[in-house]
Amino acid sequence: MSIILLLVVIVGFFKAENNSTCKIIGNPEVPILSKEGDVTIGGAFSIYSQISIPSLSKYETPESFRCSRINLREFRFVQTMLFAIEEINNSSILLPNVSIGYKVFDSCGSTLPSTRAVMGLIDGVENTGGKSCSSVHVIIGASESSSTIAMQQISGIFQIPMISHFATCACLSNRKEYPFFFRTIPSDYYQSRAMAKLVKHFGWTWVGAIRSDNDYGNNGMATFIEAASQEGICVEYSETISRTGSREHIEKAVRVIRRGTASVLVAFLAQGEMDVLLEEVLRQNVTGLQWVGSESWITAKYLAKKRYSGILTGSLGFAIRKAKIPGLQEFLLKVNPSKDPQSNNEFTNVSELRISNNVYKAVYAVAHALHRMLICGSNVAKQLQNVNFTLPSGEQMYFDENGDPAATYELVNWQKNHVGDIVFMTVGKYDASQQNWNQLSMNNLQIIWAKESLEIPLSVCSENCLPGFRQQNTYFFFYSAECSQCPLEYWSNANHSKCVPKVIEFLSYKETMGAVLAAFSLCGASLTLIILCIFLWFRHTPLVKASNSELSFLLLFSLTLCFLCSLTFIGRPTEWSCMLRHTAFGIAFALCISCILAKTITVVMAFKAKRPAKTIPQCSAPLQRTSVLGCTLIQVLICVIWLVFAPPFPHKNTVYANEKIILECVLGSPIAFWVVMAYIGFLALLCFIFAFLARKLPDNFNEAKFITFSMLIFSAVWLTFIPAYVSSPGKFTVAVEIFAMLASSFGLLFCIFHKTQ
Repeated sequence: MSIILLLVVIVGFFKAENNSTCKIIGNPEVPILSKEGDVTIGGAFSIYSQISIPSLSKYETPESFRCSRINLREFRFVQTMLFAIEEINNSSILLPNVSIGYKVFDSCGSTLPSTRAVMGLIDGVENTGGKSCSSVHVIIGASESSSTIAMQQISGIFQIPMISHFATCACLSNRKEYPFFFRTIPSDYYQSRAMAKLVKHFGWTWVGAIRSDNDYGNNGMATFIEAASQEGICVEYSETISRTGSREHIEKAVRVIRRGTASVLVAFLAQGEMDVLLEEVLRQNVTGLQWVGSESWITAKYLAKKRYSGILTGSLGFAIRKAKIPGLQEFLLKVNPSKDPQSNNEFTNVSELRISNNVYKAVYAVAHALHRMLICGSNVAKQLQNVNFTLPSGEQMYFDENGDPAATYELVNWQKNHVGDIVFMTVGKYDASQQNWNQLSMNNLQIIWAKESLEIPLSVCSENCLPGFRQQNTYFFFYSAECSQCPLEYWSNANHSKCVPKVIEFLSYKETMGAVLAAFSLCGASLTLIILCIFLWFRHTPLVKASNSELSFLLLFSLTLCFLCSLTFIGRPTEWSCMLRHTAFGIAFALCISCILAKTITVVMAFKAKRPAKTIPQCSAPLQRTSVLGCTLIQVLICVIWLVFAPPFPHKNTVYANEKIILECVLGSPIAFWVVMAYIGFLALLCFIFAFLARKLPDNFNEAKFITFSMLIFSAVWLTFIPAYVSSPGKFTVAVEIFAMLASSFGLLFCIFHKTQ
């Protein structure tokens, strides 16, 4: 394309028709970087992030402000712009035979230097019938909404388009106020609503809020609060801070955060404000907050490497989609004096190209607009409105009627990698073009929360759900503030966000109490068997014969069963174990007391009889066997009737303790159980009476005294057992019953067979 056409269409468009001379009053602002070209693109970036404004005097000319503290991230934005311009200048398809020059000014992250920057960019402008003779045709920048507004209010007068890569204030979408403004980053109109949906998604209805005290923060937070109220979210407080504000104001804001009850903090802050806020948060030791961040800081590597980065672990927020720009890192390394690819600082780090990609897209949008203007005529602003092209990455670039791009975000989560460094994990996305219910989606990656927890924090404005209730899960994991009751066998977790299975409780061999009781049971049975073996070994001795060896053997066998039947009470209740444990207990103890009763009656009848012993049939062995068998069969009959008509069965008790399920054996027929207990008590009472009658026998035949004492122990244990059994909860009921069996069995063993030991 000829250079003549270029001069006619582009240069001629920007030159005043009357060839008037463009002048500027005072000292002109000098660009930081510049290059001549057939067309010139202006740039305004916050290359320095700190400004010192001198004191003003009405008697002296004020000194110029000074900018300091270089921002490597912003300097990378500048170099990305230059890289894109170089790519286009080397292209044979886009703007062939036309070179693009540039002028880059430092906006210093503030409105005052931004105003000077825009004046420098339009140096020589003179309004002549609506035409201008600006030295730049389009301005890319600035990085803050307030700075962009200040610049656009000036440049718009001269119809100079601006394309911002980072200004997100929804106010800039007003075409009546800013007809020549475009941007490659979505409006906060969408981000604020996305943040409200995110907060609602996790059931947080009680949040704190803090924002930058500028157009970006104030407009963004206003939109968030409006959207949050529509979602039923309450904002506990809304504080403002400014990086140039007083320390006292920042301290006050952090004190409000520290005293607040909300565990979720929505931070609509620029990176500079976030920096000063976190320094004070660290000083006041405010920890445990779940941060929800805006795109300005949520992927800032600068913050992730600071000493307070641990406070932000688990943070969630929306970020511009990450992209790759081939060749950019090599270009950046040429700028770096060290020429060392390993010096991966904020400038050379291209692993998180989000805003840099917006700069890249802005330059290409300008190039496509200029290319169309050279072919079709018209002006840059009109051609920018109509651009629609696809980047090498496959991303489509266009502007809507308000000069905004498509609103899509990535949801990122601050997590630590294996070496302890912060990484930004993409855990979801937000697409405003989708249906309302489908705009926010999550992937399968695990989200890390505040304090590196895996549990979703709880932060609700209404009263917490009652125990056993959870926050309602409505659709696609979206939570509501309403509470719904958990199913019968489920209970709410610690933060009442979901229902989890109740804890199953029963007396187990694996727990300490169950293991100790089982050990005592086995020790008692083993000791009884040892005594039985001793009796068998010395069965022909006078001592064993005198103690009625047949009844002694039967008594030791029954005592062994009494010890062992306690094992049936330990373990998970089943249908068979429930029937076995109560019937085995009743029959074993009936057999044991029957043996003692027979032994006692034999002693009493032998020494109280008026006739010689050989004439007394009551003392015969068959009569003893018959009495033991008869007394035991009565208990067996009671148990059979019990098992036939109303047997014990396993049951899940969810009434006694709401948060757990107690596995227990229901008696089936409480009457049958107490009849079994009463029959054992009746036999024990008979033993006690007969033993008491024989208490004054000669010392060589004083076994009745020890039987009397054993019955006293037996009765005391089981009388104590009754109230303890009724009042003990859950597995302790079973433990009390086992303890009663073991205590009474050991009492009988030691009292009756103490001489053997």
